[in-house]
Amino acid sequence: MIETSKKYSLLVPTSMGVRLTPVGSQPFHCSDSFKMQATSAESNVASVASYLGMPVKVLTAFVKGSPVAHFIKDNLGSRRMDFEGPEFEQGDPWGFRHQINMADSGWGSRGPRVQNDRAGEVGRELCVDDFDLDRIFGEEGAEIVHLSGLIAALSPKTSQFCLDIARVAKENGSLISFDLNYRASFWKGREQELSEAFAEIASRADILIGNEEDFQLCLGIQGPDAGGEGLDVKIDGFKEMIGRAQAAYPNAKYFATTLREVISANTHLWGALVTDSKDWEIIKPREIGVLDRIGGGDGFVGGLLYGILKGWDVQKCARFGWASGALAATMLTDYAQPADEEQVWSIWEGNARVKR
Repeated sequence: MIETSKKYSLLVPTSMGVRLTPVGSQPFHCSDSFKMQATSAESNVASVASYLGMPVKVLTAFVKGSPVAHFIKDNLGSRRMDFEGPEFEQGDPWGFRHQINMADSGWGSRGPRVQNDRAGEVGRELCVDDFDLDRIFGEEGAEIVHLSGLIAALSPKTSQFCLDIARVAKENGSLISFDLNYRASFWKGREQELSEAFAEIASRADILIGNEEDFQLCLGIQGPDAGGEGLDVKIDGFKEMIGRAQAAYPNAKYFATTLREVISANTHLWGALVTDSKDWEIIKPREIGVLDRIGGGDGFVGGLLYGILKGWDVQKCARFGWASGALAATMLTDYAQPADEEQVWSIWEGNARVKR
């Protein structure tokens, strides 16, 4: 475990919302019964550490007096997370609200479908003026601050919010984790602005995570070379891409990407590549069962960061991340809820026997 005087192991800025999921793995458009859960990519990541006993903090925004905000606060509390953030008046019925994510899980040959409704999203208003950064980072402190491209690209205000958080956190000795998470709809018409913001955050990052699309479209890093057959050739291409990212962003120590091949909605091949700039851990894709794929990548990042916080070597960090992502895919929440480390390691070992 990393020895630190900082109050929090992990801190995440995020825009919290809710997800509506049809029951029984049915498509959204022909369902009339739904499960509602509180969700965001960044809080999904933080859940691995919080459920395993590490102190976690969430910076977000709420709609004052909203029953949805109440629901979200109760959920974050149940996940053993501290949270703070400004409360905005809804205004009229067309004012602020929390985003809604409408997503089914798919089944067999029918893939999942996701639609985001982010009109009036209160998280788009996030600004450092609403937080006491001297207290949060100077007095309390966080060992790792995790940012993602979803919150960084949500609005011009949140882009600046993430830049300001990265600068102050770095000045106060936090490690910066950045999951690029490219979304074309967020970038439309803002390509230059976001390219500059993402490049600055990446230049301050100690941990950079993304797939080939993320590295290419967020940071302009050439992706894996096309051509060639076989998994080993593809893996070599990913290693070369990460090598180019290392050259462009030498401040970062850890680089990671996941590998996924979809056989059906319920069966995936799941792998990962992680380097600590000295050693590599290559996890060739293995078959995993999937109840709901959404959040699997966040589970991987959460497990990886947990391993880094524990001071593990790159092999152990990568394997725990892989297994945390596989665990998340077995759950109806978007986030992994490990009972203990042993449960995660059993997934890595392929041991699905009953534990009595």
